[in-house]
Amino acid sequence: MGNFIITKRTNGEYQFNLKATNGQVILTSEGYAAKASCKTGIESVKTNAPTATRYDRRIAKNGSFYFNLKAGNGEIIGKSQMYTTSSARDNGIESVKTNAPTASTIDETI
Repeated sequence: MGNFIITKRTNGEYQFNLKATNGQVILTSEGYAAKASCKTGIESVKTNAPTATRYDRRIAKNGSFYFNLKAGNGEIIGKSQMYTTSSARDNGIESVKTNAPTASTIDETI
């Protein structure tokens, strides 16, 4: 089972990372001014992760592969790490689909 890890950025914003069972970060959120908003973002990931159409597969300018997870309104709720191949990116998507819905939350800001 994966974990959502809530941390605080140096600018004071909250963010979360979704880590797979192997400890690797598979999804990172935007910055949130309030911890409550960060927790709402986690719930949105849990809700949207199982839906294949919520994933936007992308290629960076340097040729790396990544994806964005979007909410039903089209807003990005998480970005992946960079991958060297499209198949590795697709494996990352499958990992989010598997880990996010049942992941526990660890708050490292308290």
